[in-house]
Amino acid sequence: MTVPVVEANGARIPAVGLGTWDLRGATCTRMVEAALQLGYRHIDTAEMYGNEREVGEGLRASGINRDDAFITTKVWQDHLAAGPFERATKDCLTRLRLDAVDLLLIHWPNPRVPLAETIGVLCRMKQAGLARHIGVSNFTVPLIDEAVALATEPLVCNQIEWHPFLDQSKVVAAACRHGLAITAYSPIARGRAVGNRVLQEIGLRHGKTAGQVSLRYLVQQGAIVIPRTSKRERLAENIAIFDFALDAGEMAEIRKLASPAGRVVDWSGSPTWD
Repeated sequence: MTVPVVEANGARIPAVGLGTWDLRGATCTRMVEAALQLGYRHIDTAEMYGNEREVGEGLRASGINRDDAFITTKVWQDHLAAGPFERATKDCLTRLRLDAVDLLLIHWPNPRVPLAETIGVLCRMKQAGLARHIGVSNFTVPLIDEAVALATEPLVCNQIEWHPFLDQSKVVAAACRHGLAITAYSPIARGRAVGNRVLQEIGLRHGKTAGQVSLRYLVQQGAIVIPRTSKRERLAENIAIFDFALDAGEMAEIRKLASPAGRVVDWSGSPTWD
């Protein structure tokens, strides 16, 4: 299966990837291997996930050429000062057993560290060849604008929570202004989409599941989606979203599902959301 790519400031990012949050040990390795053998070419991990070693093992076990895979990792919020950021990046690569990642992200902003310092070292990681592309995650509109102004290398992505129950139009518009792609994590709202009546009914019209409708809703707006699963059968389901399209009425129906209480990922380290 060939997955379309999203182009952004020089990067070509596969529109569907495997999210690996909460995947551990042999399960993580097996899922990465199976996903790549099935046709996935984008794997998302992070320092904080504690599974970069297993992601690397899955990549090697899959037998695909390294250059055919797009590997994203993220540096944690506590390591955003220049020295810790550089050490964390090198540690990520050591665990993955890679010379470079395809995309290196700031996982969450940290107001205790000047953004100029973090963006500066992020850019240096690209210049040093440790990352082919760089970007941010969980950045609000003001933070996106500030990061782009500070960066001496192109930022290609803002990774955010996005699904039918959360209106992210302001952040998406800000990213578009700067040519950044949007990667949607928790694109099925950690399973909430699966039981939603509206999504189920739309899925029946197309012979698809509610989860597939949720993913299609996002990619049809230009997003990259990285659903996480620990079930092999879900891998095939989550990538089979390019053989149907939602019409304008269906998109409008889904858009009405968003609410101020729709966010599923929020914690004390979150920024003030738009």
